Amino acid sequence: MRYIMKKGLFITFEGLEGCGKTTQAKMLYNFLIEQGCPSVYTKEPGGTKIGQKVRRILLDQKNDGMDYKTEMLLFLASRAENVRLVILPALEKEKIVISDRFYDSTTAYQGYGRGIDLKTIRYLNNFVVGKAIPDLTFFLDIEPYEGLRRSTSFGNSREIRFEEEFINKKIIEGKLFLERVRDGYYHLFREEAERIKIIDANRSKEEIYNEIVEIVKRKIADSTNSI
Repeated sequence: MRYIMKKGLFITFEGLEGCGKTTQAKMLYNFLIEQGCPSVYTKEPGGTKIGQKVRRILLDQKNDGMDYKTEMLLFLASRAENVRLVILPALEKEKIVISDRFYDSTTAYQGYGRGIDLKTIRYLNNFVVGKAIPDLTFFLDIEPYEGLRRSTSFGNSREIRFEEEFINKKIIEGKLFLERVRDGYYHLFREEAERIKIIDANRSKEEIYNEIVEIVKRKIADSTNSI
């Protein structure tokens, strides 16, 4: 069955290191393509040439002494380019956009995790994203210790994602930091329970995927015509 979108749909994936959100975001993207839904997959930081350069700056060992505010502004710079060049153009073409992380990451990590003023983060996020507001967000919830255990067990046998490198390079405090980040995501959920769906990430990837797909099907039902 092929779907014709009446309007664009913006879906984001959030969660702690090792929660499996990247896998689920890609699985959902592949499902939508198979179903005939014009879709775009993107990630943060990255997604654009400038985003990739920002990624390299954040991972450069020479920049270990970077101030938390500088770090946050680099993430925002990458996001601004991604919104301008990838996300908004796709939404304007009535496509479904799947993003591996978006502005909730800044609130959770730099706000609740790093302690940067939340009002400042909210203002800057709104300034950067403009009309690119997520319609649906999946927060894949996992205990910080389990997430760190999973990420450590990846070793060199699978591709290292950005946040794995970032955790190892920048967030040495590990579990305590991620507990603050997790609390931040729960605060966001209480504020926007209609948008943010908490997904138990302790299950198999198939179980998680099936739950996500059912939620997405319901979400797009009112925004599509099927032929």
